Amino acid sequence: FYPLAGKERKPVPLFFWELQHMIRVKCIGHSSRYAVESLLKMFFPLERFSEKSPGENFLLTHVTSYHEQTRILVIGRFGKTLAAQQTFLFQNDRTEALQEAICSSCYSLLCKITQKTLPWGTLTGVRPVKRVHRMLSEGKKPDQVLEELKNRFFVSPQKASLALKTAQTQKRLLLPFHPKRYSLYISIPFCPTRCFYCSFVSQAIGEKSNLIASYLPLLYQELADTAALAKQYQLQLDCIYIGGGTPTILTANQLDELLCLVNRLFLPKQLREFTVEAGRPDTITPGKLEVLRNHGVDRICINPQSFSDSVLSAIGRKHTVEQTLEQYALARTMGFHLINMDFITGLPEDTPELFSNSIGTAIELGAENITLHALSVKRSSDFHREGVSSTEAAEMLSKATEQLLSHGYHPYYLYRQKSMLSGLENVGYALPGTESPYNIAVMEENQTVLACGAGSVTKLVGWEKIVRIFDYKYPMEYQKRFEEMQCRRRQIAEGLQALCI
Repeated sequence: FYPLAGKERKPVPLFFWELQHMIRVKCIGHSSRYAVESLLKMFFPLERFSEKSPGENFLLTHVTSYHEQTRILVIGRFGKTLAAQQTFLFQNDRTEALQEAICSSCYSLLCKITQKTLPWGTLTGVRPVKRVHRMLSEGKKPDQVLEELKNRFFVSPQKASLALKTAQTQKRLLLPFHPKRYSLYISIPFCPTRCFYCSFVSQAIGEKSNLIASYLPLLYQELADTAALAKQYQLQLDCIYIGGGTPTILTANQLDELLCLVNRLFLPKQLREFTVEAGRPDTITPGKLEVLRNHGVDRICINPQSFSDSVLSAIGRKHTVEQTLEQYALARTMGFHLINMDFITGLPEDTPELFSNSIGTAIELGAENITLHALSVKRSSDFHREGVSSTEAAEMLSKATEQLLSHGYHPYYLYRQKSMLSGLENVGYALPGTESPYNIAVMEENQTVLACGAGSVTKLVGWEKIVRIFDYKYPMEYQKRFEEMQCRRRQIAEGLQALCI
């Protein structure tokens, strides 16, 4: 908070009343604070945490060691409930096993205090399927994987089965890691309007189309620099994904200019996939679809989020169900044979019946890919603290999963976000043979991604620890500080040199 002080704006600490409403988190004798807070956030998704909060709610974890014995003490108060738990391990293991034991102790305590369990148990990370891959690579059988997920990490039987099915699908499709193979991501961080649930960095354009005109030349320069690096290190392009935002907010001429440049710079002759998100039906026109088709785009996303006009109105979408159906039919007649549709559970005005009808409509239309998202209520969205109910979100997701599986779809990628309703997940479903290799590679992080544009993240894979290099987050910041990105390009060049030696 920055109060006015004369002509200067000086930062001051949070007000005392704000600190009082935080959860105090104290970690003594260990360095697993991030893991503890991540787990705590799954139980209290909209709360903040502070080590110095004077409020009554707190969680204390204290680790002490005596000879070969490690003692974990967990104490917490939330409302009127005060509880404690102790766990003993007969080895001094202060690495992953210790963190796992701390999280297990916290989880048991929090379940007791809140009288609820989490569908993913103590697995708080973005990519739970990665752990399944690790178990399978260790030689564990599918039944052993399921038992370990349920008994060691407290994952529900349904989610354990979902993670295993996803990993088994991916295992058939993941290419072996190769340091010279990469995918290209291009960010168009603009939308016609901002959905009320959105916390992305995309800019609502409205009448400010000049923002796009000033953004594109800088994006073109970054693409040229990236292509030069790819050529220098003789990298092989695997997939192209243009996302945002809503890339089809560009005019047909702008799309044509961008895709001409991409084809000239990167010479994508044998791509496994070329995706463009045409997510908002109100941005799709015959001219734009023709441009995409002529430049080799073979997968597009038309994302209804719901086939209910009342839900669309409640979330700030400016298109109707009828428009979505019309643009979907148009894309089919123009030769697009691989279409993804996104849906979000837990939106206001939605119900399990309406959501089931939406998924049924997408199945009847024959969408090859259908992605189910659980609403993630973040502080930067307009839904923050607006009381969005999570009581029916799990029911919606469960019923939709049954619908998709019964019609031949299978899960092929899965990820989670912080502040998701009911601790749920996002899952991509596909008809056999239509899975997106880009989505799989990104989720399982087995391929380098060179990314261009505001809010994008380059990931250099092949190190013991994946190296992430971030572009400036917001479109205006990206433009104002573009010259400073020379440092970013040097980081990418140094990383590629190390990978390709």
